[in-house]
Amino acid sequence: MKAEDLLNRYNSGERDFQGQDLKETDLIKVNLTGCNFCQADFRQARLGKSNFSHCNLTQANLSEAILWGTDLSHTNLSQSLLRDADLSGANLVQANLTAAYLIKACLCGVNLNGAILRHAAIIEVDFRTTSDQRTDLGKADLENADLSYANLSAALLYQANLKGAKLCRVHLSPNPHHDSFPTDLTEANLQEADLSYADLSRAILYGANLRGADLTGTILTETDLREALMPARTYSNLL
Repeated sequence: MKAEDLLNRYNSGERDFQGQDLKETDLIKVNLTGCNFCQADFRQARLGKSNFSHCNLTQANLSEAILWGTDLSHTNLSQSLLRDADLSGANLVQANLTAAYLIKACLCGVNLNGAILRHAAIIEVDFRTTSDQRTDLGKADLENADLSYANLSAALLYQANLKGAKLCRVHLSPNPHHDSFPTDLTEANLQEADLSYADLSRAILYGANLRGADLTGTILTETDLREALMPARTYSNLL
């Protein structure tokens, strides 16, 4: 389907575009709220600054799509494919990303406040804060998500649910040359999380729950662990 046809049908009141082929489509700065794009193909589409809030993008393929600054708040992206997608500065507040595939995606400066990312594959994802806004994962549900090798430098993860999450070798320390904020995991739930060899230098884990977490080789230099619930045995690097 061409972009012009889609917009004409939307403006005439149609909202069901399930399974449509929209590969490499230009849909920049358009309003497509409340549409059903279940299983639609958006590979390499350019969707920057558009409004896809309250849409159904379940099982949609958004691999390598450009979604910078796109409004995806309250959108269902469960089981969607977002490999190598650029979501810089996107609004994903209370979005459903359950079991989404986000390998090597860029989510710098993204707002995921209250989003659901249970069982999502978030390996090697870039969550770094941008000059415009701080990456916000506050109160996000990341239970059992795989964030191995992700870069969460200076991100906000206050009260996030990371129970059982894989955070092996994740980068949570601020960049001394670019980031002025420490990574904030205040009161985060990290029960049974895999934090092996992760770098949490200068991170804030005030009141965080780390019971049963794997801290093998974890770097906790100058980490704020006040009132944190620690695992029974810790093999971390507390230099």
